[in-house]
Amino acid sequence: MAGDASSVRSRTDRARVPLEKRRSSKVRTRTPKPLSSAHSLSTERAGGRPPSPQLRRALTDRRELIATARDRAHSPISSARHLATSSMGKLVAIAVALLAVCLFSGWYASSTLNHRTEILQDTVNRTEPLSETSQVLYSSLSIADAAANAAFISGGLEPPALRQRYSDAIATASNALIIAASNTGGATPGASDAAPVDPMHVDLTILATNIPVYTGIIETARTNNRLGNPVGSAYLGEASSLMQDTILPAAQRLYERRSSAIADPQHTLTTPPWGVYVVLTLALIGLLLTSGYLSRRTRRRFNVGVLIATIAIIIGLTWLLVAGLMSVSATNNAVNNGSDPLRQLTQARIETQQARSAQTLSLVRRDQVSLEETYRKANDSIARTLIALKDQRELGKATSVSDAVIDRAIKARNGWEQTNTQINQLVAAGDFRQARALTVGDASNSAATYYAELDSALVEAITSARTVFRDDVNTAQRVLGFSGNGIWTLGILAALAAPIGLIPRVREYM
Repeated sequence: MAGDASSVRSRTDRARVPLEKRRSSKVRTRTPKPLSSAHSLSTERAGGRPPSPQLRRALTDRRELIATARDRAHSPISSARHLATSSMGKLVAIAVALLAVCLFSGWYASSTLNHRTEILQDTVNRTEPLSETSQVLYSSLSIADAAANAAFISGGLEPPALRQRYSDAIATASNALIIAASNTGGATPGASDAAPVDPMHVDLTILATNIPVYTGIIETARTNNRLGNPVGSAYLGEASSLMQDTILPAAQRLYERRSSAIADPQHTLTTPPWGVYVVLTLALIGLLLTSGYLSRRTRRRFNVGVLIATIAIIIGLTWLLVAGLMSVSATNNAVNNGSDPLRQLTQARIETQQARSAQTLSLVRRDQVSLEETYRKANDSIARTLIALKDQRELGKATSVSDAVIDRAIKARNGWEQTNTQINQLVAAGDFRQARALTVGDASNSAATYYAELDSALVEAITSARTVFRDDVNTAQRVLGFSGNGIWTLGILAALAAPIGLIPRVREYM
């Protein structure tokens, strides 16, 4: 029995060993692997449920920050690279870029619009008055020369009206010369060998030194004419030659330079400020892209700071669009209805004085060839100018000049032409007495009457065109007056609002 029991125990022990090995192997296979701290934290926070996408993203960003902090001790370049590619680094870069773009947009818009405003102010306050002064200077000198010639051919004592006309013209020219000289910059001739010489100073010097010489020669010619000395005509011819060859060309150059100072900036002012539109549009696009990026990244539809910056830039663009278009429209109207007809009318008046001087001087010199050619060129140019203005009115331009004034000028010019033909016929026949009466007389069909009517019509048209020009330029200036500073303020607001709005999003990753 004892042997049987021992044999049974030994079999039982042999059977138990494999069973324990199998149980131990099962236990090992069923033992779960240790969970990561992130996974256990997410499972614990979610109550045993899988983590949400937002939580997974936050955990991922946290791991990125931990990895960044770990690598920072190893390599600064690597740390900077990791920071730049992280979500926090991207938000910081976006904030800095928006700050720079908004500030630059506001500054560029302000500088451009304020520069245009300064040009408009300078045009109204300085450039246009100087151009008008130069035109008055030239016209007054021509009127003085024509009046002196007309008074001389009257014989004996000149008529008081012509004497007064000459004196008024010289006084007006002297006053205009003083104004023109006091508002001219640049180096004076002979001041320094190295300093550049302003051409306007040269012309002003010619005028200042020769006008007194001219008036002195005229007085000598007038004295000899009263005494009946034939040498008086020689003095008058010398004075007129000085006026036509030296004084008037200098005055005309001065007027042309003053006129170009008005015309040159107008080509810029009649073009919209496209650069400002582009810069503000780029700033708006950057803000809209940032808003879309934040909406996708943070699951928030709007960011208050970025929204405020976007609204500020939109207001600035709208302000610029309205003010810019209104300013360009007013400037275009100033050019089409103001400066362009003003330049044509001024040239016509200058040519009127040239024609009158040539006509009166031809009787003094008994020269019906060269002086008649000068008269003919000037008179034909006046006719072309008046017809061109009439055609422009039909096209909607030169509206500052009325049809009645143009018609009156055309009628006076045609009557003057007919009278001049009669004068030439009388001179050819040797009837200088009647030719003189038609030239300087006060009859309704005399050249003096037609000349006065034409000059009066041109002066009225010039005044009207100048008024329209100044009014339109003032309108353009007022429209742009506060636009530059206003858009600059909006740019600063946008530059502050956008980064402030991104600060809470950056803190979420710290």
